[in-house]
Amino acid sequence: MRILTAFAAAAAALAALITPAHADGPLGTKGDTLSMPLADALAALPTVGENRAGYQRTAFKHWVDANRDGCNTRNEVLKAEAVTAPEQAAGCELSGGRWYSAYSNTYVDAPRGLDIDHLVPLAEAWDSGAFAWTPKEREAYANDLGDDRSLIAVTTTTNRSKADKDPAEWLPPYQPYHCQYLTDWIATKLRWQLTIDDTERNTLTQAIAPCPNQPLKVTLAR
Repeated sequence: MRILTAFAAAAAALAALITPAHADGPLGTKGDTLSMPLADALAALPTVGENRAGYQRTAFKHWVDANRDGCNTRNEVLKAEAVTAPEQAAGCELSGGRWYSAYSNTYVDAPRGLDIDHLVPLAEAWDSGAFAWTPKEREAYANDLGDDRSLIAVTTTTNRSKADKDPAEWLPPYQPYHCQYLTDWIATKLRWQLTIDDTERNTLTQAIAPCPNQPLKVTLAR
């Protein structure tokens, strides 16, 4: 893999934006909070060629019940994002309820019509650095409830259309959602200190040009 020399300058410039003022990784230490305009957030991501070698979806353990309350990550997201709360039975079995699928600007009744999408897909995370993570780090990524941008309930149709594609290959069919989607993509990559490739950077640079360049706040997860 080849890291562009421009990243060194970007990382140095970013150091002043990290709270507290110390860094163990390229962008900071777990728990540090970064706040910067969207364009600067994109500039802070290192550009590295992707590495799919050895990828298996099973390398990311999900869905888990991290807090042992009987509801796994999928159901926790469904409960959190419901427009109308579902009924919850024994074993956290959910029924009824209503959800808004932002990718397609549609409403869905009942959990069976929904997938929980990793906004940055597991395979894309692997390509972008997760291949070098520990199994626990990959599990934490796959079940990230610490930032509501990481996981999103969407229609099964749009989730399967997206698959493991990045924004250079796929954007939500509902165009007014594009700026939010791209912002959340960049935020998730920052949160997990993932990389982007040249094509992805070029696409993101052009795609966010019409988006509001408002401050993006991210807490590092690793």
